[in-house]
Amino acid sequence: MRFWLSEEERRPDPAPARADARKALFAGTILWIVALAVFWWFREPLGVAGFGWFVPASIVGVALGVAGLVVVQVRRRGAASEAEPDAADAQARDGYPSDSV
Repeated sequence: MRFWLSEEERRPDPAPARADARKALFAGTILWIVALAVFWWFREPLGVAGFGWFVPASIVGVALGVAGLVVVQVRRRGAASEAEPDAADAQARDGYPSDSV
């Protein structure tokens, strides 16, 4: 096994895989909500056993999941708005109005 290949021996890098982070964040947030409900139901025995920190930890998990969903959605909308040029910019550049509304 060799650890170094020359440029001629290397294969091209594969294309990056497309993934939807919203699905993973949504699933994780739902799991944190379920965990919060279970831990809230059993908070008395958990507190006696020394696991009272499970409730605040699951609250933090839900909060981070919601924040992650917001961040991903804002980034997706920003990328979509950068992908399609503004109609006024297209008109100024081309000299005639575009068909998009």
